[in-house]
Amino acid sequence: MYSNYHTHSHYCDGKGELREYVEFALAHGFSHLGFSGHAPVPFENNFGIKQEHYLEYCNEVRALRDEYAGRINIKLGLEIDYVTGVLEDFRPLIEQGQLDYCIGSVHLVTPPEIANGSEHFDPEHPQLWFIDGSKQETYDYGLNEYFHGDIRQGVKAFFRQSCEMIERNRPTIVGHFDKIVMHNRGRYFDYNDSWFRSLVGEMAALIRDLDLIAEVNTRGLYKKRHNDFYPARQTLKEMNQMGIPVIVSSDAHKPDDLNLFEGAFEMLHDLNYRNIVQTL
Repeated sequence: MYSNYHTHSHYCDGKGELREYVEFALAHGFSHLGFSGHAPVPFENNFGIKQEHYLEYCNEVRALRDEYAGRINIKLGLEIDYVTGVLEDFRPLIEQGQLDYCIGSVHLVTPPEIANGSEHFDPEHPQLWFIDGSKQETYDYGLNEYFHGDIRQGVKAFFRQSCEMIERNRPTIVGHFDKIVMHNRGRYFDYNDSWFRSLVGEMAALIRDLDLIAEVNTRGLYKKRHNDFYPARQTLKEMNQMGIPVIVSSDAHKPDDLNLFEGAFEMLHDLNYRNIVQTL
């Protein structure tokens, strides 16, 4: 039984019609499929669903759910970015779309001046550290521009913002929660540095305490942008001891990404991981 709940399409920064994902999923033995387009954000961007297309997206997913009922279980979701001082409350999007679930993620880190209120966010010229994407130089630029090259300050801001998101919104799934490492590539810090391990541990404990599901995201591996899962195997060992439920996803951006699980289930089996969520 296969499932994937982290799925992007042409409505955001993915490629392919929703129906193409459903047909691929059916052809490859999936029993459950969740769509989770990047949520609209209140500034110009090239990754999120446009606000004027949000209900169209929701309605199309629901129409496909009804059309394919009995063949595959389709759920309507959204990957919502938490951006301190910019987008903090998930409820309006959840209620407007009448969502089945949401993934809470941080891709854009708010600089301290905006986070502490000493400066106002300008949607015309958004000053945010983009820690994702394909370009390492974008990561480096944001670190230097907004955090003066201080990697500890930047990474702490990422985890602080992530913990704020969890406490305030309690998303169904916490998305790729150590993705801050992707463009690091060992240049600024080591995954085993005590200060970094402490931040990861604090966030994992919060996920456990609020009984949320953490995602095991495989996209970094098959895109060859990272050499491990998000979160890393080392962290997953600790999460297993903490009893944190996990769900595997491929973070698909085109239909044939759907089943690129990169040995995640085998890895979890080798770890004797006790709490693997298959379906929502």
